[in-house]
Amino acid sequence: MLRGISAVILCVIFTAGLFAGAVAPYPYTKQFRERVNAAPSASHWLGTDSLGRDLFARLVYGTRVSLLLSPAAAFLSTLIAGVLGGFAGLVGGWCERLILAAADLSMALPLLFVLLALRALLPLNVSPLVSVIATFALLGLLGWPSSLRVVWATTKNLRNSDFLLLARATGCGRSRMIARHVLPNLRPVMFAQFWISIPLFVLTEATLSMLGLGVMEPLPSWGNLLRGLEDVSAVSTNPWRLAPLIVLMVVVVCFQLILPTPEETA
Repeated sequence: MLRGISAVILCVIFTAGLFAGAVAPYPYTKQFRERVNAAPSASHWLGTDSLGRDLFARLVYGTRVSLLLSPAAAFLSTLIAGVLGGFAGLVGGWCERLILAAADLSMALPLLFVLLALRALLPLNVSPLVSVIATFALLGLLGWPSSLRVVWATTKNLRNSDFLLLARATGCGRSRMIARHVLPNLRPVMFAQFWISIPLFVLTEATLSMLGLGVMEPLPSWGNLLRGLEDVSAVSTNPWRLAPLIVLMVVVVCFQLILPTPEETA
């Protein structure tokens, strides 16, 4: 029951972000200078910010950025983990030790601190599009080590399985064996790792953008929308400014509720 409700909620939020241009009543950059920090009304459902921009429109467009690009970063990190983890598990030897050592070294360094350091190396005056690409590319390129361990362990178990030994005995080539026997057995594990990574990257992007090192203005994301909560007086007069935080929490909880169980990924 909860899983079905969570799936519906995520579909609605995804659809709103995908069709932000049709859902939002105004462009996210449009300013109403005579309505700065306005309260919610029929014209502005969530009010306006300190620059007179419609908060509902910015929330919808921010959903497109945060929620639609996080799966792209999760796909990239899962793909890297699948290739490296599968290779290490099948080949073994010094290649396995080298890949696992690289994963352990990456996991020893806090992901958020590494992202902060690398993102801080880029100029702060980059265009919003470049900031989006840089943020989610860094997430995808650095978020693979934990998933790699899971893929490697699964592949290592497959390497010594009876059906792979039988495939080798019948003269099955390595590429055919990987395509016909290994990948189908890795697909559920990789899907679970992909699904787990999405809310992690959503939260990481929000943290980076809150610190001013993620998606840059004027392009909205959940992270830079949360920076508006620093103005305590504006939040106290308009509690609807908490809408980005509420949506973020709802999305993360929904992802957790519909995660596949170990029995389903077996």
